[in-house]
Amino acid sequence: MEFRDSYSSKSRVIVIAHVTASMVDQTRAEQEKYFLTASGNKEPFPSLFDPHSRELSVVVPSYNEESRLPVMMEEAMQYLEKRQKKSSSFTYEVVIVDDGSKDKTTEVALGYTKKYGADKVRVLTLQKNRGKGGAVRMGTLSSRGRLILMADADGATKFEDLEKVEAGLENISPKPENMAIACGSRAHLEQESVAQRSFFRTVLMYGFHFLVWFFCVKGIKDTQCGFKLFTREAALRTFSSLHVERWAFDVELLYVAQCLQIPIAEVAVNWTEIEGSKLVPFWSWLQMGRDLVFIRLRYITGAWKLESPKKNQ
Repeated sequence: MEFRDSYSSKSRVIVIAHVTASMVDQTRAEQEKYFLTASGNKEPFPSLFDPHSRELSVVVPSYNEESRLPVMMEEAMQYLEKRQKKSSSFTYEVVIVDDGSKDKTTEVALGYTKKYGADKVRVLTLQKNRGKGGAVRMGTLSSRGRLILMADADGATKFEDLEKVEAGLENISPKPENMAIACGSRAHLEQESVAQRSFFRTVLMYGFHFLVWFFCVKGIKDTQCGFKLFTREAALRTFSSLHVERWAFDVELLYVAQCLQIPIAEVAVNWTEIEGSKLVPFWSWLQMGRDLVFIRLRYITGAWKLESPKKNQ
């Protein structure tokens, strides 16, 4: 009887995992296939499936960021332009992804296209809000870089720390099929952070860390830092399997990478908490905790599979 009850419970879990699983719609609305040049002409975005034509792509997911985006972009562009002047072989692009904003994020972003040209700054405006993970995926699939950096629009991580993350990536050896990931990390700042947080938020943070370790990702202390660098090959392989589009997408991304045995380096970076976070402490943590359970459940039951890269129009 106990065996039958146990088998029945497992069957229900598998059914729930499959019934509630959903596949991400990677198709683009017509207007999402194009970016605007400095003169206002429309040109088609390239594809991550194409060979790289830039050394670095910076993907910036942005939702209602008209006030914070300029601070981040001024710092980023100053660094990138200075680096390019030092070395003509260093080429770059910034892909700002407006994730269905209700403010003037697109208009602010296009100001940088006009200033620097569409070869350096491109704006992808999504028709509807997909979530941070969805925005990063759409921007990554439209990028041209040999290396692809995910960077938050709030500018919490100093952009010059890119060199630390690059060094972490380059030091990974071997790189199977040239796949590797370097994650910026705030773990070294955790004790200072705990001292400034309320007891409730500290409990939520440690609870989330435990769930990440227990269900999904081993050996990475900070999965949520929005400063991650991918080889083009690693980005194509991992983002092709991504299902979660909200806050827990980083965890699924790293879970997929570990399942595929893609090496991951964790690199300490400078980080400053910036006002205006879209993360609602209790409900966002609750949603992420639920997503962590389902990430593991859906992969081990076969509801989600590690997909081979497929070019979508």
